[in-house]
Order: sequence, then structure tokens, then C-alpha cells
Amino acid sequence: MINDLVSEVVGLRDGEVGAVVDERLRLFEAVGESVVSCLFRELCFCLTTANCSAESCLVVEGVLKDDFLLLPLDELVGRLRGLGYRFPNKRAEYIVEARGWIHRLEGVLSWGDSAAVRDWLVDNIRGLGLKEASHFMRNVGFFDVAIVDYHIIDLLVRYGLVERPRSLTRKKYLMVEGVLREVADKAGMSLGELDLYLWYMGTGKVLK
Repeated sequence: MINDLVSEVVGLRDGEVGAVVDERLRLFEAVGESVVSCLFRELCFCLTTANCSAESCLVVEGVLKDDFLLLPLDELVGRLRGLGYRFPNKRAEYIVEARGWIHRLEGVLSWGDSAAVRDWLVDNIRGLGLKEASHFMRNVGFFDVAIVDYHIIDLLVRYGLVERPRSLTRKKYLMVEGVLREVADKAGMSLGELDLYLWYMGTGKVLK
């Protein structure tokens, strides 16, 4: 149950993994304080992650870098396809379209209301759902939102904390986020920090 999960997470925090997680959180905060081109690059990384492995998307980000902002649509499609990315056409379209919002990005992130920021991202950046928007926010220093996907749900199901939903509607997403918030509170950490430990429990890796 919840205390068993909390105990395991706290044990990781107090061990070697805790130092890796702390460093990752510092990097996220640094990205959030960087120039808008770096914020946009992080946004593009999160746009590519839906239904794709984080490792493959990290490769894409590492190769393309500022090309996310600069390449015309057809060249971006070609680069994504050449890197073996699964959805080159649609994601390139989302990325190019998102460039139209780059002038608003810093201002929106400065609102200080995480729920409002996330809703704006979901409503305005095509290709971002609640999960991808939360992922972007976490990676730029917002640690009070949860990245809910089926890997996380599988872990919560294993500990008897939720039932597996047939689909991850907004209502279900927020419900699972509430459960994760309770775990985080009991463990004395933020949702953003908790996510890194849960991913480590599932994969043996601390990724972004």
C-alpha cells in the first residue's frame, strides 16, 4: 500500500540514487532560468515523447538541438525520419506550429500558477496533452505537477493505490495525480522529485 511505496522511495532518496536525482532537479531548474531557445528545445523534446521511448527522443534532441527552431517543415521531417523517429510528419508539424507561440512562452511560465500554466499549454500547443505539458513543466523547474503515464499507473496498481483506467481522461489523470501527491507528501518531496524515483523503480534509470 501507500506506506510500502513511500518506504521504498525514501530508501532510494537516502542512497546513491538520491544524489543523481538531486543533480537532475538542479539541471531542470537551470533550464527554466535559461534563454527562450532552450525552453523551446525542451518543449520540442516533450512534443516528441508521446508514444515514443525517452531514450530515442533524447537522441533526437541531442542531434537536432536548435534545428527544432530553425529548420523548415520538410527538412525537419527528413531529419526526424533519418533518425528513425516514429512519427516524423505529425511531430514536425506540431513543432513548426509551436514556433508561433515562442514569444509567449517565458511570460506564461512566469505566471506562478502551475494549473493555469498547464492548461494554457494544453489548450494552445497542439500535440501537448496533460502528460506532455506536465513533462515539459517538470523539465523547466515546475515540480508540483505529475507526469502520469501507464508506466506510473502500472507501479501504482502494483502497490494497490489505483485501478488501471481503460483510458486516461482528464478526470482520471487528475485523480492519479492526487494519489501521487499524497505519496510525495508522505515522502517529504515534490511531485517532480517523486517522478524520478518512480521511473528509476520501473527502469533502473534516472532520465528527464
